[in-house]
Amino acid sequence: MNQGNPNPYEATPPSAVPVGQLGARPVFRPYVTYILIGICVGVYLLQLATQSLYGIDIPAAWGVKANDLIMQGQLWRIITPVFLHGSIFHIAFNMYALFYLGTTLERFYKHWRFLVLFLISGFAGNVISFMFSNYPSLGASTAIFGLLGAEGVLLYQNREIFGNIVRRALSQVIMIAVVNLIIGLSPGIDNWGHIGGLIGGTLFAWFGGPLFKRQGLFPPYTIADVRSPREVIIAGVGVVGLFFFLSLAAMFLRR
Repeated sequence: MNQGNPNPYEATPPSAVPVGQLGARPVFRPYVTYILIGICVGVYLLQLATQSLYGIDIPAAWGVKANDLIMQGQLWRIITPVFLHGSIFHIAFNMYALFYLGTTLERFYKHWRFLVLFLISGFAGNVISFMFSNYPSLGASTAIFGLLGAEGVLLYQNREIFGNIVRRALSQVIMIAVVNLIIGLSPGIDNWGHIGGLIGGTLFAWFGGPLFKRQGLFPPYTIADVRSPREVIIAGVGVVGLFFFLSLAAMFLRR
């Protein structure tokens, strides 16, 4: 996630661990990931077009996380920064990470739950950024850090299903998160947004992510997600409610 005014620096998004290689599954098309990438790319082209035609980045002007404007009631700025980017390198890095993480995670989460994960992570990241960073910021890396946290939870909670590869894959997830958070200490990078996205995505994944169990008495066993829709809804509402409360508390303290 970038921060700065008026031209944010590029943030380095987290790399991805190939969870999709942990087991063979039927062909699955991660449409939500493709749509999210398409939206981000389309918005960025609109940013370039308005800059060229009018000399101002209109989408960023209306959607960047700006604390003073959020305090004036423009609450949409807590989610819209997820779809905005500051440069071609910024969007290229973030879309690569989204493609790599999203196309694998969406296979386990399925379409709608993956979309909820992405949006909750971006929302949580921008709330924490609003609370602790006064700089304008934008970028999908808040949500991407949430996907990274969700991948770690997926591996840990389903370690019996995934087998021996889990320890190595989980250590890679942790290393990638730590390295990217250290990189986020560089000037111009909104590391608070990264931390918030990581926390939000991890929380939702822990209480609402896929929980696989073997079913059947004899091989070949079947694998089923035993997480109920009710648990998913409660997890989503709970995490959104938590960060919404934090945003309200931050607004109250800033007055």
